[in-house]
Amino acid sequence: METFAQAGTMDSVTCPFCGLLCDDLSVERDVAGNLNVAKNGCHKSITFFSRAPQAPSPRVDGRTVELKDAVAKAAKILGNARHPLIAGLGTEVQGMRAVMSLADKAGAALDHMNSNGFMRNIQVVQNSGWQICTLTEVRNRVDLLVIVGTDVVSLFPRFFERVVWNRDSMFDQNTSAREVVYLGGRGIDTSAGVAPDGRKPDVLPCDPEHMPDVMAALRALLAGKKLHATEVGGIAVAELEKLAQRLQTAKYSVIAWAAGALNFPHAELTVQNITELVKTLNKTTRSSGLPLGGNEGEMNANQVSAWISGYPVRTSYARAYPEHDPYHFSTDHLLSSGEADAMLWVSSFNPDRVPPKTDLPTVVFGHAHMKLEQEPAVFIPVGTPGADHNGIMFRSDNVVSLPLDQLRDSALPSLGEVLTAIEQAL
Repeated sequence: METFAQAGTMDSVTCPFCGLLCDDLSVERDVAGNLNVAKNGCHKSITFFSRAPQAPSPRVDGRTVELKDAVAKAAKILGNARHPLIAGLGTEVQGMRAVMSLADKAGAALDHMNSNGFMRNIQVVQNSGWQICTLTEVRNRVDLLVIVGTDVVSLFPRFFERVVWNRDSMFDQNTSAREVVYLGGRGIDTSAGVAPDGRKPDVLPCDPEHMPDVMAALRALLAGKKLHATEVGGIAVAELEKLAQRLQTAKYSVIAWAAGALNFPHAELTVQNITELVKTLNKTTRSSGLPLGGNEGEMNANQVSAWISGYPVRTSYARAYPEHDPYHFSTDHLLSSGEADAMLWVSSFNPDRVPPKTDLPTVVFGHAHMKLEQEPAVFIPVGTPGADHNGIMFRSDNVVSLPLDQLRDSALPSLGEVLTAIEQAL
């Protein structure tokens, strides 16, 4: 078994703290197991790796206990529940496989902490399909990038560095000549969209509540419709007409959005307008959509759930077979309606993603640095994938999985080990 007692520098390290999964980091380790990003870091990766190693004890009702006692108590809570909820799901692939196995045995419902956002995308895929691209395609092909409702860098700090302003491309494209347009997202930071030659991006700002009107108008213009209004959502129709023309003449346009940032009623219809206008553009040129997400392991949750159950998350095993319902099996609904009678919360990447407040018996499988305002019935600290143990992670574009390496010795168990022990105790 490999040990990590010695200090050293690890190269080509994958950072799992955002959906970009940058795999070019250099991370230094000292003899105490402290990690420091030495090269190619961003503020998220620096925060992720710089958390000092800790191994707090499990707790039951606030009392320090042995791991086996915490496992026994968690199994008892789960065994007594008629419809438990396993939520959060901030884990990597192997951890999510253990979640699925436990949910099947316990008759539990599954939901991810970010699903209020990404279900908007899933509903569009289920309803009408879409044409999207990978990060690699953006890196090698895009000449016009339209970003809808987000600055991107708050989600993926190195997005422009690695995907847009990259120096090399497969087809010898002059990447510094790429054009960037921000559509919507009033007040966002657009500095990352400044080209290497100093060209500023075009910005068409509007308030979030007007995004549905703006995207519907742009789709209508691309479909050849004439608008009689002079402005839509505070954006002049003439500016939207210019953008439509640029999209039609681009060799490979990409329209990017973050579903979580489209936080208004029926936002899935705005996502659908984006994906449908992409289809329209492909009648005469090349265009793709780029849904941005993947933080907190959401792609892992949906991928593993889909290949095991046939459905994304918000699926329940209460009937002894997988049943998907994007409304009834959401965390918000199950907690507010009283349909769930116990909750298991998983957050192994981010100590700040704590469980929602509830009076239900709660078991938390959390990051060692997690601080809880409300003490759960059981708290079991688990190792952090990509630091304390190995793992596998799916990137934002869903087509690439990358290995996460153990970088130090840790006394903390992995989520998969703990959940397997609970399943065996049921």
